[in-house]
Amino acid sequence: MAMLAQPAQAAVHNVKNYGAVGNGSANDTAAINRAITAANEAGGGIVQFPSGTYRSPNSIHMKSNVTFQLDAGSTIMGAGGSGYDPPEPNQWDDFQDYGHSHFHNAMIWGDRLTNIGFVGSGTIDGGGALITGNPSSGQADKIISLTRCENLTVSGIKLRRGGHFAMLINGCKNVVSDKLVIDTASDRDGWNVISTTNVTITNGNFAGNDDALAFKSDYALGQKLTNGNVRVYDTKLSAGCCNALMFGSETCGDFTGYDFQRIDIKGSNKSGLGLVSMDGARISDVHYKDITVSGVRSPIMLKVGARKRCGNNPGVGTISNITYDNITISGASPSFSPTIMGDPGGHVSDVTFNNVKITVPGGNGTMSTNPPSNDPKNYNPNSIGTRPAYGWYIRYADRIKFVNSSVDFNSNDGRPAVIANSSSDITFENFSVEKGTSSPFDVGFQSVNGYCFRGPGSPRINATGSTEKCTVGNDFQIAVDPPSRTVQPGETASYAIRTAAISGSPGPISLDAENVPVNTVVQFNPAQVQPGESSTMTVATLPSTPNGTSNITVTGTAGPVSHTATAVLTVGSGGQLEVGDLAVADTANAGDWSIQANLRTGVAQYGDRAFTFTTVPAEIAGATWIRTANDSKSATQNPLVRFTINRDALVYVAVDTRSGKRPWMDNLWLDTGLQLVNNEGSPKTFQLFAKGFPAGEVALGPNAASGSNYSVILE
Repeated sequence: MAMLAQPAQAAVHNVKNYGAVGNGSANDTAAINRAITAANEAGGGIVQFPSGTYRSPNSIHMKSNVTFQLDAGSTIMGAGGSGYDPPEPNQWDDFQDYGHSHFHNAMIWGDRLTNIGFVGSGTIDGGGALITGNPSSGQADKIISLTRCENLTVSGIKLRRGGHFAMLINGCKNVVSDKLVIDTASDRDGWNVISTTNVTITNGNFAGNDDALAFKSDYALGQKLTNGNVRVYDTKLSAGCCNALMFGSETCGDFTGYDFQRIDIKGSNKSGLGLVSMDGARISDVHYKDITVSGVRSPIMLKVGARKRCGNNPGVGTISNITYDNITISGASPSFSPTIMGDPGGHVSDVTFNNVKITVPGGNGTMSTNPPSNDPKNYNPNSIGTRPAYGWYIRYADRIKFVNSSVDFNSNDGRPAVIANSSSDITFENFSVEKGTSSPFDVGFQSVNGYCFRGPGSPRINATGSTEKCTVGNDFQIAVDPPSRTVQPGETASYAIRTAAISGSPGPISLDAENVPVNTVVQFNPAQVQPGESSTMTVATLPSTPNGTSNITVTGTAGPVSHTATAVLTVGSGGQLEVGDLAVADTANAGDWSIQANLRTGVAQYGDRAFTFTTVPAEIAGATWIRTANDSKSATQNPLVRFTINRDALVYVAVDTRSGKRPWMDNLWLDTGLQLVNNEGSPKTFQLFAKGFPAGEVALGPNAASGSNYSVILE
């Protein structure tokens, strides 16, 4: 994630030098704003708050290239009255709640800012004066309110008594937070991250009354914006009335690329882990791992609704490619069963639960096993009537898999442990259930096309209008990354073919391709892989290959089992690959980075060294590439470099073999087996890792290691 780009010796502007008193009673707002303006006009700087209480009954206007440094013992304190800025008009008010639609009625606000921060060990406190509902003109309902910001750091400080929101950001990118404390347990939301990309939150401690940490996408800025590339690690969350870790309810733009690890949730009267698509959003690639949840009414809830409260006539969204690994949950009484509820027009699909163990209070009597009521315009867990299963209730879902998981109760329950309805490919492998003494059965499948249940204790299975699909003991899955490529006639396209075991021990997987366009050759390297390994599929076109789009069918076969995936190849209409908007966070060496054409032997690898390439693999010869600075090898900014591509492309990162694969490279980065070599003293070898990226921005992390800095190649 991008860090603040402050000058190495940023000037410090002590607010007391601008007239602030810090005695808790004087109005220090004007002095604070003067210090901000001075720092901004100087090209950037630090606004320092020494120990003291700085009363601010008026809005503080944040500006670019300014960092608040709150020293130990310092507090910026909100106040009652009618001195805060009035809410700005918003023609898109009808598409979200009032609090999400207006941003100026806050203690601190800013729009279209870059390189800003709130750091130190002090506190920003609403003082009990901020409004939790809709404020009147002159009242504030937020502590920090930021729109369309870039490069934001919020670390070390504490936010208290935030009114409706301790912090609300919308349309931002490149956000870093470490050791942030939020205490709005007496008010409402902790932090709402809305329509924001590139976020890293670590070591947080957020206690909210409404939502503690929520990811949303609304229409407050007059457009649907994308969301994603978010990491939340080592963070504690709790919520009073509502949700602890939540997606929604505002869900206009699509969400993709979320990673939650080592999260501890204590208390939530709605969802512990909530994920809803209510306004047409496609939510995908969300991963939860090593999470402990206790004292929640709704342990896990995934729901696709049809509220459609967004501009541009949204349809019904979807939820897909979600994983839960090593999750332990104990629910509170009364409870809502863990639920997967899709919509007839938008199913929940491709969700895997691995080592997910849920204990619910139980205590319900026997009831009908028919589907419960469901309000498609309401995202709350109580929008679905009492579930007919005490454990998992699943409806309108496809390809849902549970592995080494369980549900049980504290008090005997008369409902089955699991019911799946109107779904397909629902699989339970080594899934254990606690049996209610008066339940009609333990696991039920109602109108499920392809179910399988394997677990200890001989549970009673009831299947109505359903077909069993347990004949395959050894199974695997196959995927294409990226799913589509665009080339000109005569060029080649590379795809990573990724495999994974689903059950048992499938043997080697042989790969083949069908529906290949004419005058095109497909090769796999290797042509046979073990489950969990990847292969590179190279599609070589000729100058005579006709323009158009083809859906190449990639088939993997292991014994009697075959699965397919689709690789989309467009020939001729994508145009030449263009790389632009190069931005390097290592400002000291950024001038030595540059975009280059025609990668070949004999050209200088770095902008600050004379070393040249002596070996360039044929697969990348002639490619567009980025000449980096070797002196950036120890930089730690994440991302270190960002750039844009005008079409889908395969990005190679050539890493010094003495360093190996970098920690920020996820499992989608494929070791290609290719190597670059330079003439640095004793020649140095660079291992090529590749990953497909769609058109748009690409962000790469730091080298942050000894040896030589990496190089970047694109095709």
